[in-house]
Amino acid sequence: MTSNDAELLASTDRLVLRRFVPQDFEAYSAYRSLREIYRFLYRDPPSPEALRERFDARLNSSFSEDGDTLLCAVIRREDGALVGDVSLTFANKAALQAELGYTSNPAYAKKGYATEAAEAMITLGFEKFGFHRIFARLDAKNTGSVGVVERLGLRREAVLIENDRFNGVWGDECVYAVLGREWAARAAKRTS
Repeated sequence: MTSNDAELLASTDRLVLRRFVPQDFEAYSAYRSLREIYRFLYRDPPSPEALRERFDARLNSSFSEDGDTLLCAVIRREDGALVGDVSLTFANKAALQAELGYTSNPAYAKKGYATEAAEAMITLGFEKFGFHRIFARLDAKNTGSVGVVERLGLRREAVLIENDRFNGVWGDECVYAVLGREWAARAAKRTS
């Protein structure tokens, strides 16, 4: 299977969102091994073995029950570069809620790819999977990630004060969300 044979899930003018394929591991591990990626994730980078195991487990993972994650490679159209990943995780199947996640390769940061990929993933979540609410949880100090969700018009619903601790340092967490009807109204406004 080549990367062109991977399951295409969404696309934008500049990006393709598709399932990961085994050939993506080298590019994936190049950025997912960086300490700076984990600065706001409250954990250390995984060992190479753990990273490989996690990657392989997600290649053909299901996406139908609470806790299941749909992880997509974010591929730049112009050259096929893996610029990051974006995900939806079933947070509550009965309540039709999913959590949005995204990670960018720092080599491709500050070009709008994370915002573009997150927007495509939110649209996919509402239009294909029928979610009612999609939310993102992020460290309050992660200004890049805060910028992504605010540019997309997600509403800040909560700031959880010192709710997590990593290496002895407490961190605050922001929760942003959007409802399906709000996303649809926003899309309709843009096309009119």
